[in-house]
Amino acid sequence: MICCRPGRRDLLRWSAIVAGAGLLPALDPASARAAGAARPVNLELVTLTETSAVLTWYTGVPGTDDGLGRMEPAPSDAEVVYGTHPSRLTRSAHGPSGTPYHYVELTDLEPGRTYYYKARSNGVAATATGLAGGQAAGVPQGEVFAFTTPQPPPGRHLFSIALCNDLHLGETVAGLIGQLPWITGISQVPGHAPYPEIMARALIADARARGADHLLAAGDVSSEAAPADLHSAKSILDTFGTYTQDYLVARGNHDRAHEGAAYSTCTVGRYQGNDCFQDAFFPSGPSHFARDLHGLRVIGLDTYDKPGNGGDSGGLSPEQQSWFEAELKKDPDRPTLVFGHHPLFTENDPLSITGAHSLDAGQSLRILGAYARTPGVFLHHAGHTHRNQRSVFPLAPKVVQQEVGAVKEYPGGFTLLRVHSGGYALNFYKTRSPEARAWSERSRQELSGLWPQLSLGNRITDRNSVVARDLSGLAPAG
Repeated sequence: MICCRPGRRDLLRWSAIVAGAGLLPALDPASARAAGAARPVNLELVTLTETSAVLTWYTGVPGTDDGLGRMEPAPSDAEVVYGTHPSRLTRSAHGPSGTPYHYVELTDLEPGRTYYYKARSNGVAATATGLAGGQAAGVPQGEVFAFTTPQPPPGRHLFSIALCNDLHLGETVAGLIGQLPWITGISQVPGHAPYPEIMARALIADARARGADHLLAAGDVSSEAAPADLHSAKSILDTFGTYTQDYLVARGNHDRAHEGAAYSTCTVGRYQGNDCFQDAFFPSGPSHFARDLHGLRVIGLDTYDKPGNGGDSGGLSPEQQSWFEAELKKDPDRPTLVFGHHPLFTENDPLSITGAHSLDAGQSLRILGAYARTPGVFLHHAGHTHRNQRSVFPLAPKVVQQEVGAVKEYPGGFTLLRVHSGGYALNFYKTRSPEARAWSERSRQELSGLWPQLSLGNRITDRNSVVARDLSGLAPAG
């Protein structure tokens, strides 16, 4: 994960904030000796729609350490009790028992209502993931948490698109941040399938199960663009549907052209080495494009259309920049979604000082200026930061930039864009196969357990939002 380069001072500061706020649960060695002991922790309100909510948490054996700094897993039951008054939690929902990786979905909610809930295992209330800058589980209300469901997007539902990024097929160690030698990465449990494959297959299954008609993969589909890894990525994505019709792919910095014998069978790259990504996904044309999905213009950008080792800022070639601006200009009022790997700018990001988390700043300002002249653009989907973050910039106040958490590691999932005739909703979903839930919880221990501080999204609106917008000119799927 070349994109992230925290220093020792950053980690110490985050550790002090979290510990000082009392957000790290104290271990109780005595309870570890109790038969069947299980402590429910890491409670998160992941998804919040007008009629549903998804809650996840973990149960471990108090006083133990699995070698990654977390409690050893303890299988348990999973129950959520909830209601519209904090003292009357009269409804309940359950997740599968016999697992330490809990996933419970509430499905009978009413739009615009405030709900109060308590998640528990073995009758013990789960404690929330500690976010120094936000609230992971909703608003604390004494012994319960609260959340308010949004109103649905106006108008009728037309179609849905799964937005995802950072699959990293071929990667074997997660969390090697910035190649710093003092950062310890996390590997898969021996004997288990490679985690990028587990997470990518779970992505496809859940995207389809959640009703996605299309899928956009915003870069870093491979670890380092090796032919076998690109083939594996495309084979998995092909299980979603037909490439260029059902799903679309953009290049990330990890997908750039590479030097070396392992890449020698691929076409010579435009800037350096051999471009195996180009051969796999764009054998007969440029790696930027515009497509029509039910009347929606989807523009895919190659945000590493430049020479480099992948560890610097992204960038568009002058030719791509000119093409992009001309494409916007020729139909400025048409509803338009843009996606590419690097964000334009990164808000509230302690790592942005490295200069490697976004596009070239001058190009980003130019793009925002073009968006201001293009009323049809409403959404810019980006990856690269491996986090959930919703941003709106003053230069283009009607365009939402949505960064989406990585597929391949905690929080491990995708954002579902639900397009209605009068607006749209964005909802982040963790993938939920047993293997995916196990790896997601294991990989949350990146950065010595501080990874959720950067990746989950501090606000519910970083993961879930609704926007009113006239999209009545679009057609329904099918």
